[in-house]
Amino acid sequence: MFTGLRGVGKTVLLNEFGRIAQAHGWVHQKLEARADMAFLEEMAAMVRNTLLRFSAGERLRERARRALGILKAFQIRWNLPEGADVTVGLDPVAGWADSGLLAMDISALFIEMGEVAKLNNIGALFTIDEVQQLETKEHKANLEALIIGLHSISQEQLPFMVVGAGLPSIIGLLGSVKAYSERLFAYTKVNSLNEEQSHSALVDPAAEVGVKWEKDALDKITKETNGYPYFIQEFGKHSWDEAVGPDVIRVADVDKAIPKAIVALDQGFFRSRIERITNAERVYLEAMVHLGDGGPVATREIADYMSKGTPKAGGQRKTLIDKGLCYPPRSGWIDFTVPMFDQFIRRTNLELFMRAAEGE
Repeated sequence: MFTGLRGVGKTVLLNEFGRIAQAHGWVHQKLEARADMAFLEEMAAMVRNTLLRFSAGERLRERARRALGILKAFQIRWNLPEGADVTVGLDPVAGWADSGLLAMDISALFIEMGEVAKLNNIGALFTIDEVQQLETKEHKANLEALIIGLHSISQEQLPFMVVGAGLPSIIGLLGSVKAYSERLFAYTKVNSLNEEQSHSALVDPAAEVGVKWEKDALDKITKETNGYPYFIQEFGKHSWDEAVGPDVIRVADVDKAIPKAIVALDQGFFRSRIERITNAERVYLEAMVHLGDGGPVATREIADYMSKGTPKAGGQRKTLIDKGLCYPPRSGWIDFTVPMFDQFIRRTNLELFMRAAEGE
């Protein structure tokens, strides 16, 4: 499970895991979680597509047909549409993945898929992005079933793996759903790059085309971006565009690029995240900026600052979390999901921020 703020490269890492898996002959299926998604239907589709890939190019083996029959039983029991998949016309295999107990049925489905993979000497990788979207009350049972199913796979040592990514709050989320999640998953925090990594992110791709960076230019971008990968990419792009020399990017080029990079971030990366907020939510975010110093803020302090009771302020907190602007780093606290979002609000002097909130 990769955890981190927006723009640090979690999705890139999931895609890289998929590339590595496919290079080893594994089947890769990916899913971006959404609060309104039909989770069981999506999961059944991923299992179905995996089984079809296991059998691609040849007549379905009897073992694969049995697995698809078990999938058919799962679809019927949980009222899932078959669509145009190959389970149409197949008889369901009774007694497997059709108990009506979600965790048990998911486990049976995963084990069956894992056993088919093992017989074919290959494996399956599911990558799930935006895992925090599964924290809604409606998805808690689905998430619990997923964890129990993966635990069963782990115990059977079958070649099926799930890699997920989400905001830092997913550690607490998974732990609250199943205590053994802490042992089941390996958690890796994806954060800002250190100085050496930030420099490499700029130097290495430039070196491939014979361009160098001045040390002062690298240091300035690292300082301006705090090492956040997406910001390094944006500042590096504009510095490249500003460079006058054919083979060296200098600190003067970075100085010219900084205002343009900031405008690009304000109009794109930052603004796209506030287009759907209400005035009440705007006031809540303003309170976060006023009380915070680029870090988490106690929700009670925000409620007191807004002169509102915690329950009403809590409603705004929830909608901001649902919209992906904030997350709870721990109970009773809230923080921005986007690095340097507080600086964006201060930098624009709230003018752009307020216009977006009012829908202008």
